[in-house]
Amino acid sequence: MKKSKVETKPPAAKSNDNRLVLTLYVTATTPRSTKAIANIRKLCDEYLAGKYDLDIVDISHDPEMARADQLIAAPTLIKRLPLPLRRFIGDMSDTNRLKVGLDIR
Repeated sequence: MKKSKVETKPPAAKSNDNRLVLTLYVTATTPRSTKAIANIRKLCDEYLAGKYDLDIVDISHDPEMARADQLIAAPTLIKRLPLPLRRFIGDMSDTNRLKVGLDIR
């Protein structure tokens, strides 16, 4: 799996409009990583349509990014913006916890 980026707006339309900037670190195509990808995409599409940027990084192909973010487990979701930075570890199946942590109403 290569690093991929999912954008919900054309780059020219981006502004400082409280978009969530998220990075999901996974390990290849393990069942837990596959489930995390599906779960976070579903949550973002359902609650954040048009208001998020999601990078999916396979740490086996890009270990330097994982080191730079000081990962201790995968899958890990990092909410970069808006601040404060938050981390979520696991398969992203606890939707209520994610909604609270990502400040989704």
